[in-house]
Order: sequence, then C-alpha cells, then structure tokens
Amino acid sequence: MIPDKKIQIVIVGGGAAGIELARKLGARYGRKRHDIILIDRNRTHIWKPLLHEVATGSLDASLDEVGYRSHCHRWGYRYLYGTLQGIDRAARRVHIAPVFDPKGREVVGAHSVRYDYLVLAYGSVTNDFGTPGVAENCLFLDSRVQADGFRDQLLDHCLRVSRAMSADPGSDARVRIAIVGGGATGVELAAELYNAADALGYYGLEVFDRQRMDVTLLEAGPRILPALPDRLADAAREELEALGVKVRAGVAVTASTPLGMETKDDGFVPADLQVWAAGVKAAHIRDGLDGLELSRAGQVIVRPTLQSLADPHVFAMGDCASCTPEGADRPIPPRAQAAHQMADTVFANLGRLMANRPLKNFEYKDHGSLVSLSRYSTVGSLMGKLVGGRMAVEGRLARFVYMSLYRMHLLAVHGKIRGPALIIVSHINRFVRPRLKLH
Repeated sequence: MIPDKKIQIVIVGGGAAGIELARKLGARYGRKRHDIILIDRNRTHIWKPLLHEVATGSLDASLDEVGYRSHCHRWGYRYLYGTLQGIDRAARRVHIAPVFDPKGREVVGAHSVRYDYLVLAYGSVTNDFGTPGVAENCLFLDSRVQADGFRDQLLDHCLRVSRAMSADPGSDARVRIAIVGGGATGVELAAELYNAADALGYYGLEVFDRQRMDVTLLEAGPRILPALPDRLADAAREELEALGVKVRAGVAVTASTPLGMETKDDGFVPADLQVWAAGVKAAHIRDGLDGLELSRAGQVIVRPTLQSLADPHVFAMGDCASCTPEGADRPIPPRAQAAHQMADTVFANLGRLMANRPLKNFEYKDHGSLVSLSRYSTVGSLMGKLVGGRMAVEGRLARFVYMSLYRMHLLAVHGKIRGPALIIVSHINRFVRPRLKLH
C-alpha cells in the first residue's frame, strides 16, 4: 500500500515573518504527516531592524544570527538554500534558481518543489525610484552581506583619515557620509555612526574622533520621521544635530555620482560613502508569480485572510504583501510588528484551511513607532488601551520598549525556553565582547 503524501507547506523567505511561521508550524505539526519547508537565499537569519548596527560594527551578527539548518532541526521543518525564481500555480510548484559558488561553479542545479500550501514571505528591498547613478554608487542595507560591506568600507575610510592625521596633524581629512532617507533606517544609521566613531579610539585609531566624521541626512519630505508626531521628530532632529549630523529636510536627490549626491535645488553633497535608505519595494522575482495580482510596489495583494486574490492556496505576509484593512485608505506599512502579527494569522488560517473551518481576517494592531538614536536617546509613540490611545515616549522608557521588541522576536523564533536563555546571554555579551566588530 502506497502511503498518503504528506501535506507540504512551503514558506519562501526566512525573515521575521517566515522564520516565526516555520517554527510554529514545525512545533505544531511536526514531520509525521506534514512537510514544512522554508526556502531562503541566505544561510542565516538576522533581524532586519538591526542591520544598521551590523553596518557600523555595533552588533556582531555572528553572535546574533540564527542558522537555518540548526533551527529547522530543532523545530521540525526543512530548510532549502536557494532563491525563488517563479511559481507554477496549476502544478502547485515553486521553481528555485540554481546556486553557484564564488567561482561560478554550480552547487545546486535549478529545481522545483511541490506544495499544497504556499506562503510568500520573501520581504522587500530598497527602492531607488530609478534615480540615476544610485544603483552604481550607493550602498543599501537590505541584507547582512550589504551591512558587512558597508562596515568594511567605513573602517577603511576611518583608517585613511587616521593615517592622514598621523602624518600631518593639521590635515583636514574627513569621512564624508551622505544618507538619503529620513525614515527610521536613515536616522538610526546616522546616530549609530557617531557611536562607532567614539569607540574607534579604543581600538588603535587614537587620533580619530567624531569631529572627523561628516554625516549628512537628506530627506525629500518636509521633515524626518514622518511616522512620528511633530514633537518627537523635532526632538530626534535636535539630538542628531547635537551629535553633528547635518539634517536637510525638503531636499530631493536627483542623481548620485562617484563623488556625491546631486540635489533638486542644484546643490551638491560630496560623500565618500553614500547610503540609500529612501523607500522600499517587494523583492523582484525573475520569472514572476504566475498571475498573482501585484501592487505598484510589486507586493502581492491579499485578501483580509492574507490569501492572494487569485489563489486561496497561496498566502503572502510581511513586506512582500499588500494588505489594506477594511475602511483604510492605504495598505499596512512594512514594519516588523506587522510581519510578526501576519505570521500569527497565517499560522491560524493554515490550520483552519486544513481542517475545513472558516478562516479569520487579519487585524492589524498598531503598537506605535520607536526610533533608536544609538546609546544617545530613543524616541517614539506607543498605542494601546493601557494609555488610552497614543502616548509619546522618550528616554529610558522608550529604550526599554525598543529593546523589548527584539526580545519578543527572540521568543517567537526560539520559543519559551531557549529564547529567555539567549536574552540573558545577550546581556552578558554586552559586558564581555568588544564594543565594535572590526573584522
């Protein structure tokens, strides 16, 4: 007698939503009658909101990342290393692109994977809006590889300036950095750069300090941090300017050159390092998604149940999903808290779908926005019944809540036993490991 096939659930993308869903499905259903498969183009997971700390060396990703292979072994799902190339909804298969080593040799050939239910969670990338020169001259912070590349270039420029000052104490050598985008990523990176500059003196660059770092933050809108109330955005701007950041709002970048940024007002911002952090769009899938309806930003448009419009067997969640709540004017913003909540809903609805029960609608609960200015300050707004709506928070309380978000992610990824242990270890590491990762 031929045994029945296992119910195969394929998750594409191991970001915050994908890895949380894989853990919950694996823990709930195991391997006996289900085959839970997570596909990702990286071998490890790092929480995306921390990439600005990886980029400056404030966070050692090697200690905080999660290896998919060990994680899947612990939680009862399978991990496949690869990049989504396209899907075939009629045959219910996902097509995976071939994998090559650094020398161009094929490691794993192109192949396809069967699914009964498919969850798309492949995330987003930075949107350069077709601005001339950005793709060639700017750095992005969409992955750990990009964050590591930024850190290496930053350290090289700091070393160059330090050597120039050692050779000529009167030298005016500087590290010039231009950041485009006054949202959370751009603001947090700008502040974290000064934390890194302060720490470099402990590690051999005795003549280098924050005075040698010129950081310009460019924002096309009227002010930075549009998601926060005016008062908090103004407080963040004052904090950045006190550090030394030149905050220029209402300045649109028209082009990037090897020497710096050209702006709409015919100005020019010279820069040794250029970072583009203005806007996001769904990651590009080479062969498309076989007729799934997409938004202008390339996101999969979903029903309230987070199923795609065209196919009830295909779900989408996280940054690659466009979900507009009933009565709302615009889709839910691409935030970590939205991804976390979507993973819970998809987990519940997959169980309901397999049991032929009615599905539930996704209800987004906006818990507010928080922005960390490194060790200097944290500002934000919280929303909830306990405070009667919106509450502005700053200082230690905001910092505590900001760190709690990452702790919640650790619990969602590692469970109620291993998660708290890792939180304790992270506190210990703050005292025993170097302030900066310099390699």
